[in-house]
Amino acid sequence: MREPQRVAPLLDVDRDLGQFLDGARADQARRQLLVRVRRLPPGPWNTARLTVAEPGHLGLLVIDGVMAREVLAADVISTELIGSGELLRPWQLAPDPALLKVSVRWNLLTEARVAVLDRRVAVALGGFPEITSLLVERMTARTQRLAVTQAISQLNRVDQRLLTLFWHLAERWGRMTSGGVSLPLTLSHRMLAQLIGARRPTVSTALGELARKGEVERQDDGSWLLKGEPVGEPAPRNARLVPPRRRFMAAVAEPDDAGVAPGEAVVASAGVSPQVRDDVLARLNEVRGESERIREDLRSGFVAAAELCRRTAELRERRREALSDRNRRAGDVGGRSAASA
Repeated sequence: MREPQRVAPLLDVDRDLGQFLDGARADQARRQLLVRVRRLPPGPWNTARLTVAEPGHLGLLVIDGVMAREVLAADVISTELIGSGELLRPWQLAPDPALLKVSVRWNLLTEARVAVLDRRVAVALGGFPEITSLLVERMTARTQRLAVTQAISQLNRVDQRLLTLFWHLAERWGRMTSGGVSLPLTLSHRMLAQLIGARRPTVSTALGELARKGEVERQDDGSWLLKGEPVGEPAPRNARLVPPRRRFMAAVAEPDDAGVAPGEAVVASAGVSPQVRDDVLARLNEVRGESERIREDLRSGFVAAAELCRRTAELRERRREALSDRNRRAGDVGGRSAASA
């Protein structure tokens, strides 16, 4: 069964897209940019049939509703929440062969509406770069949110992850109330675990601790209330940029570089001038020769140390024998004296 759909001006279903257009241009865009609006029911969303979309299809613009994009890998599920204003393409025109055997599934958490930005709309958008730039900006904002979510999943304590996630979600869905910031998402403990990369029992324990501290409160309708102060300010030590100690990309020698020393292959692949290359190679040869001399000195030192140890052991043995003979002679003299007495 196909989802219900209607046709409407793009600027009517998403007014923010026209913020940089003046009156005449906005009216023109409203007449030319007509999109099909589809209503999607809650539940699993089968996106397999979307793969037949033609190459000029831009994607689907979420008008309202909340959906989850879930990535299944090994024994974990990682969830991303998607809401209004997002531009989605839940299909690929030419999927690349994947080395990781992960799968993606979509789940509509609420009823949602999407605007279809097909080839006809894509062609019409060519006359309104102000709108296109905003769509690109929204895709960039999504990558930023994903980066923040990744950072949240790497916080040490689970209670820190949860509290930071709540404030991160409040930026999009939160509402100010007299008691705090209301987050009208009925997020279960299981879904919270999938959002922050933790196990559900650990999340339940951490939520209890946050509730005791008065940071978070679960409402009767399943939503959440944030009662503390926003968190997430970076630690001062993170302000210092630590450069990598090694070359980030390992140099790969071409087949023609067979027999070339590793250092020479690195210099040859760096694209430096011949003069600089010759100077560096000369210095490398000097360092290589010096290393050989140091290695030979160490080898000689080891031989001398072994000989010294051998001689020391021999002298100890001689000293032990001399002491033994002295004691024996002293005993013999004492015995003769006692006999003569």
